[in-house]
Amino acid sequence: MTDIILLDGGMGQELVRRAGDRPTPLWSTQVMIDHPGLVAKVHADFRAAGAVVHTTNTYAILRDRLDGTGMEDQFEALYDAALDEAKDAGVLAGSIGPLGASYRPDLMPPHADAVAAYAEVVALLAPRVDLIICETVASVAHARAVLEAATVGGKPVWMALTVDDEDGSKLRSGEPLADVLPIASEAAALLANCAAPEAIGAAMDVLAQGGKPFGAYANGFTQITKDFLKDKPTVDALSPRRDLGPEAYARFALGWIAQGATIVGGCCEVGPAHIAKLADEIRAAGHRITMP
Repeated sequence: MTDIILLDGGMGQELVRRAGDRPTPLWSTQVMIDHPGLVAKVHADFRAAGAVVHTTNTYAILRDRLDGTGMEDQFEALYDAALDEAKDAGVLAGSIGPLGASYRPDLMPPHADAVAAYAEVVALLAPRVDLIICETVASVAHARAVLEAATVGGKPVWMALTVDDEDGSKLRSGEPLADVLPIASEAAALLANCAAPEAIGAAMDVLAQGGKPFGAYANGFTQITKDFLKDKPTVDALSPRRDLGPEAYARFALGWIAQGATIVGGCCEVGPAHIAKLADEIRAAGHRITMP
């Protein structure tokens, strides 16, 4: 029997699906503004499904994401809104997304600028969450900057690295995933996230060498399209897979557990039904779901 920490699934795509609105570059942030209470409902549904760690809807609340939207002066208020909606969820992981855009390590600003931007976020999150989760980390430079900022918040830091969909031993930048291990000494856990589940097994083999708790939460996109890699993308440039229902996703996750993973959950397009099935299968396999 292994103790497993079960994360929630993908908040952003679940919000967009439930809202039914036309997606905007502000993604889950826009839904939170337009539909108060919906974030709390999604948190509640993931909790009911069996998740014990809940990721705040703060991934896309970054000053560079707000530039040109007319909401530049609402930065702090948006954090308050996201954290208020999460207050009843349970163990909270304060999410920090990538600067610039997801899957775009080429947009990473200079190190000092990145650390300053991330440190501002950490100062808002740390007092109200149980841990910090640095998500969709796409390069070694990204890892170094976000860890430097996050570790001063006084909360455990989990680092989630996004890997190549065809070769999970590589970051999205093309750098070896193993290159992160020497700089991750202050991280409390290492994860692979927001990549095809087929790529995660190779990432688990690498992260297992880090000497820390490790795990994964994959996405359910068919592929990361060229349109999504343009400036100010919207999520309608991405399509969900039709072959990754709850049973199929649970099989992947149980494979990661067999490789030694002790933290599993879901990313984009992985909803409460997936997490509920995964919780059932974890227990059926003789493991126990526990708090971090």
